[in-house]
Amino acid sequence: MQIADNKVVTLTYDLSVTNDEQEKMLVEKAEADSPMVFLFGMSGLPEEFEQQLQGKNPGDTFAFSLSPEDGYGDYDQNALVDLPKNVFEIDGKIDTEMLQAGNYLPMSDNQGNQLQGKVVAVTDDTVQMDFNHPLAGMTMHFEGKVVDVRDATKEELDHGHVHGEGGHHH
Repeated sequence: MQIADNKVVTLTYDLSVTNDEQEKMLVEKAEADSPMVFLFGMSGLPEEFEQQLQGKNPGDTFAFSLSPEDGYGDYDQNALVDLPKNVFEIDGKIDTEMLQAGNYLPMSDNQGNQLQGKVVAVTDDTVQMDFNHPLAGMTMHFEGKVVDVRDATKEELDHGHVHGEGGHHH
């Protein structure tokens, strides 16, 4: 069965990125015991990522690179934001463990959209947050294997994500 829209795809892969010195660094592995499972055409992954996999069958291998333009975009300096420290108060207190540089925090904007922000720096009055995707501005190199391809269930199609093994549980 070929990878196409509305198929549930299971992959194993290594993801490397090219750093500023143009060296490849391994940043993520999806192995047989914890593969990546997603609903093709509804994954929210970069479009070019899916295009590189389209038409492949279980057992096929792949190796491709995505430029920042085809991945998560260029790094945006405007996504680096200083927020008042009191925004992080819970019941009048600030959790200093939470506000450590490098931590990712779930947040929402004024319209209620969910965002992931990385704590960059903390001062007495402000917290600098970075709302860029962690892989923004990076060339990504994928190398892996298609483990399985199956038809999505009606429920998975209705919900827009995979259920069960490797997927979402309600």
